[in-house]
Amino acid sequence: MLNKYPLWKNLLILAAIVLGLIYAAPNLYPPDPAIQVTPAQAGAEMSSTTLKQVESALSDAGIKFFGTEVNGSTALLRLNTAGDQLPAKAAIQRQLGDDYVVALNLAPTTPTWLADLGAGPMTLGLDLSGGVHFLMEVDMDEYVTGRIDNYRDDLRTRLREEDIKYRRVVIEDNTVRLSFRDDATRASARGFINRAYNNEFLIREENDAEYFDLVLQITEQKIREFEDYAVKQNLVTLRNRVNELGVAEPLVQRQGRNRIVVELPGVQDTAEAKKILGKAANLEFRMEAEPGASRFSSEEYTFRNNEFRTARLEKAVITTGDSVTNAKTGFDQNSLPLVNVSLDAKGGARMSQNTKKSVGKRMAVLFVERKPKTTYEIVDGVEVPKTVQVVEKSIISLATIQGVFGSNFQITGLDSAEAPELALLLRAGALAAPMDFVEERTVGPSLGKENIEMGARSVVVGLALVLVAMLVFYRTFGLLANIALAVNLILLVALMSIIGATLTLPGIAGIVLTVGMAVDANVLIFSRIREEMRAGRSPQQAIHEGYDRAFLTIFDANLTTLIVAVILFAVGTGPVKGFAVTLSFGILTSMFTAIMVTRALTNLIYGGRRTESLSIGGKV
Repeated sequence: MLNKYPLWKNLLILAAIVLGLIYAAPNLYPPDPAIQVTPAQAGAEMSSTTLKQVESALSDAGIKFFGTEVNGSTALLRLNTAGDQLPAKAAIQRQLGDDYVVALNLAPTTPTWLADLGAGPMTLGLDLSGGVHFLMEVDMDEYVTGRIDNYRDDLRTRLREEDIKYRRVVIEDNTVRLSFRDDATRASARGFINRAYNNEFLIREENDAEYFDLVLQITEQKIREFEDYAVKQNLVTLRNRVNELGVAEPLVQRQGRNRIVVELPGVQDTAEAKKILGKAANLEFRMEAEPGASRFSSEEYTFRNNEFRTARLEKAVITTGDSVTNAKTGFDQNSLPLVNVSLDAKGGARMSQNTKKSVGKRMAVLFVERKPKTTYEIVDGVEVPKTVQVVEKSIISLATIQGVFGSNFQITGLDSAEAPELALLLRAGALAAPMDFVEERTVGPSLGKENIEMGARSVVVGLALVLVAMLVFYRTFGLLANIALAVNLILLVALMSIIGATLTLPGIAGIVLTVGMAVDANVLIFSRIREEMRAGRSPQQAIHEGYDRAFLTIFDANLTTLIVAVILFAVGTGPVKGFAVTLSFGILTSMFTAIMVTRALTNLIYGGRRTESLSIGGKV
């Protein structure tokens, strides 16, 4: 029978709509502005005394709050307005000092039954929620300098292993100079270096009265590889670090050759955000210096959790944190906490070489933190702030080497709070190359609120005009198209919520465009039905032919648009990606609603019935 869907297809469409309603519903419950308080020391609990201090600080500042929640070491206090967040943060920080981390947050208000189904609202982007934007640049000069230091140490070790006798290996102006007693030894060394380092250097020979030298300069191609690796590794590190924040989903992405964009929606304090990003540091594995070691071969450092405890370490670095591929906490046979560490092949080889001769000695994990520090200069009688980068190093672990190990080993001598913190730092704390802030911007929450209002207004106005136009031109069929359009918006919002997409202002533009494109398919179908009626076909045949013959045209048009949207997502940056995501999902949902949903509604009204005319407007 024409224009009748089987029961299973109707049930499938109904199920899709119900699921869409469920997963779109959380967006009707906007999150509450909140303040999150967490102890700075890992493993510490939130005490009732501290919570009373927090509440007292807010009361003294005249800031109203509600819904205090405590989850382990974290306290969350909901505020009435977003404008109270910064004053509340300042009041609490003054009260508690640096022993606690106070962060801005957005507390969900999604009903429990929806949350239990895995439903949650879309995250608002920086342009809608307000926040901070940073542009960070990788310091390649310092990174390459560090790589050259590694090459120098590695060359010394490998030349000794090959029994190639050298007189000196020194660094001069970002090159490595190796000196030999005779030309034959130099030739042997050159052949080994070409084989072992796979043409990573431009090599030239120089002679003086005493030595036969090889001067090694890193090739431009290798520097590009270093740069690409450093940026990719830093992206992973920064994502891991900023994900620790109790704020809306951050954005961390590459921009250009050596820059990274970091956006933290909901954060208004750039100084605090810089401090948090500054936690992304490097790690160095060094041996403890022998008693009586000179200051030329060793350095003294304090411990990170105890500034009164110190240890002297060798200057030579075994390997760095960018060689760590994984780190997990565990327990030894005495139920004492430890950290299981995995290194990449190169880091494992260096670790094996060093531990062979160091069993029974102690190895340190050194935390290297590079963070901004503000100083003040007097310029023309005016005090001007100046930001400089300061490098701080402290020991986070000093443990005895129990046996030879390579890519996999254990760090012991930790307490229950230090072990998970060290594992986290090892996994996410290693920046392959240092970074500097080259740009920062703050988007106020009031501007974000204005953007939301304007975006919502544009969707409502566009939707209203389309609804009216469809009713005027297509009557009953126009009403069916309008119902399908509402379903389309519900499904679009549900899909974006399910995948955790971030809604931005360009994303709203994509929704507005989807509203127009969604009815375009129905216009093609309805126009085709009119043509079939004019050609003398019966209403039932006209409906059947109208949907079937318009399908290919609709499919081709939407497919080409979808291809463009995928390309935009692949090559675009933040705002363009947001538009592309919304447009892509809008195409998929509009195809479903324009073809399946309107056809099902048309079948319910006209399917299997004798009718002489159709309420579709126009002359038929």
